[in-house]
Amino acid sequence: MKYKAIGRIAVIFVLAVAVVYWNPWRKITHPPGVLVSEQPVQGVAPAVTLPDTEGWKLKPVANYRLRGRVLGTKRYRSGFGSELVPVDVAVGWGRMSDQAVLDQFKLSMSNRFFFYQWDEQPAIPEGEIMRSASNNHVIAANSDVRKAISSLVPGHIVTMSGLLVNAIGPDGGVWNSSTRRDDTGNGACEVFYVQEVSFVDSLSAEMDAELASR
Repeated sequence: MKYKAIGRIAVIFVLAVAVVYWNPWRKITHPPGVLVSEQPVQGVAPAVTLPDTEGWKLKPVANYRLRGRVLGTKRYRSGFGSELVPVDVAVGWGRMSDQAVLDQFKLSMSNRFFFYQWDEQPAIPEGEIMRSASNNHVIAANSDVRKAISSLVPGHIVTMSGLLVNAIGPDGGVWNSSTRRDDTGNGACEVFYVQEVSFVDSLSAEMDAELASR
C-alpha cells in the first residue's frame, strides 16, 4: 500500500509539472521595459530550391530574421493551409515587447489574424503598433523547429531565422508572404519558412545561455 501511495504522489507531481510548463494557457510575464529593441532583419532571397512541404511548392522571396516577444500563438487543425502551417506565432518588438504597454491591450488570434484592442486610447500610437508586431504563418523546416514552435507560449523571447516564402498549394491555391512591416489587413502576415529557432523565458536566461556557449 505504501508503494502504491508513493506511486500516486509521483504521478500527481508529474501531471502538475506538465500543466505548469506545457499547458496552452501558460503565459510568462516580465518587469516593465522594452525586452527587444532591434527590428526584424530582411535581406535578398538566396537562389535556393526548397523542398515541397505537405504538397506545397515554396518560393523564397527574402532572407528573414525575427527576434521579439511572443504575443500569442494559435493552432489550426483544419482549414486553408493547416497542413502547411499548423501554428501562427504573433511577435512584438520595440514597445510592443514592453509588459507595461501590453498590459493595456487585449490581444487575440483567430482566422489567421492577430488582433489588438484597447478601451479608450492606445498605449502607443496605432502606427507604431503595426510597425512593431507581426503575425507569422510558420512553416517548420524540420522536426526540431516544429517541436520548438509548438512549445512557444506568450512571453517567450524568441529568435527565428529563415526565409519569407510564397507558397502554391497542391490545388493551385496561393499563399503569399508580406515583405513589409507596416502593412495591415489581409495579406499583411509573413509566411515564414523557419530554419532555426531558439527561445528563452527571460533576458537573464538568455545571457546565461550565451555565457555557457562560450
